[in-house]
Amino acid sequence: MVQGNISRSSANVLRGLHFHKAQADWWNFYDGVAVVGLYDLRKGSPTEGTGLAIRLNSNDHLSGLYIPRGVAHGFYAETDVLLHYLVDNYYTGDDEFGVTWDDPDLGIDWP
Repeated sequence: MVQGNISRSSANVLRGLHFHKAQADWWNFYDGVAVVGLYDLRKGSPTEGTGLAIRLNSNDHLSGLYIPRGVAHGFYAETDVLLHYLVDNYYTGDDEFGVTWDDPDLGIDWP
């Protein structure tokens, strides 16, 4: 990992889906509860085309999540949230690609 970032979100905020081709993320929720939406866009992956939602609570032992390159990700903050995330490549706006968060074909069950 080469860079660390902190993001604060208020309760009931959805941070829409995006993905990177040249960057993997490691997310750790230090405070709060969030539902993380994921959709695998990686060609040839065993989970290609699969979407899911995972509820992470900073009070649980498992509040971290590795997000590989090519997996769209975003989250809905159920409470105020403090997210610390590490990335394995330096930020560049050229590596930010959006995905419509509410597309029913993604199979993400948002709250």
